[in-house]
Amino acid sequence: MDSQDIIIARALTKRYGALTAVAGISFSVRRGECFGFLGPNGAGKTTTIKMITCVSPVTDGSLAVDGMHAQADPRAIKTILGVVPQDDNLDPELTVRQNLRAYARYFDMPKRVAETRIDEVLDLFQLAEKQKDRIDSLSSGLKRRLTVARGLLNSPKILVLDEPTTGLDPQARHLVWQTLRKLRARGVTMLLTTHYMEEAANLCDRLVVLDGGRIIAEGTPQELIGRYAGQDVVEVQPTPEEKAAVLAYLEGHRGLTVEEGGDIIYIYSTGENSFNAAGLRNVAQRVSYRSANLEDVFLKLTGRGLAGE
Repeated sequence: MDSQDIIIARALTKRYGALTAVAGISFSVRRGECFGFLGPNGAGKTTTIKMITCVSPVTDGSLAVDGMHAQADPRAIKTILGVVPQDDNLDPELTVRQNLRAYARYFDMPKRVAETRIDEVLDLFQLAEKQKDRIDSLSSGLKRRLTVARGLLNSPKILVLDEPTTGLDPQARHLVWQTLRKLRARGVTMLLTTHYMEEAANLCDRLVVLDGGRIIAEGTPQELIGRYAGQDVVEVQPTPEEKAAVLAYLEGHRGLTVEEGGDIIYIYSTGENSFNAAGLRNVAQRVSYRSANLEDVFLKLTGRGLAGE
């Protein structure tokens, strides 16, 4: 294993009876990077994370985490992980600080060390003023921040983030992003699953896109955007009377990928020359331009009503 790799999977497979949830995927995660898993529901993201965190055993293939094999050393692997689950599983009858103390006991932390670490994570996520409040009195955003803070309590080498900002308002989401970027700068390796494409673009150094239990693309966010969506996207919202004229106009241009999503037509140009869409305004009134993003990549790769390929 490369000394720069903290996780390495080869032909990783998970079957549940006749169902193959993960179909022989291979990838590696470098120390200190944020590595993302994107894909629609049922793509195999959560199953892959469960194998890495040793919650679900590997069916076939190999999986090593920090030099330890998941099949042979599951308990040792769990000691170096911090896990932020998709659902908040805090004890509602305890206070914020009591929840963190209870979690610290799972790692046999000396009391003095635990109290110091609790103070650190409370400050990191701006929760110190809430430490005496019961969980059932907190907003959903505060609960989510506490769940992320709890995942850092044992100073993990690898922080596993399963939809970490679900339910947060934009301000709280950006606070979590800022904190996670600080952790990455300190050398903490992060695994991220998310349905927020903006979140993946902001946090991930590299990512894979899964569909049907297989990896269908891998790279940095910018590499994937350039490869699959190009630089700019044109959106046309034609009236029923305009639609035929728009599609006829596009047929005369090469190097385009056209996606119809509801009442909007998306036009991607991935060739060397940008698409000059000025002529579209002669056949449709509602034409807009924007930069391509990771959501475009996601929709294209997972086959959402594409045409023109």
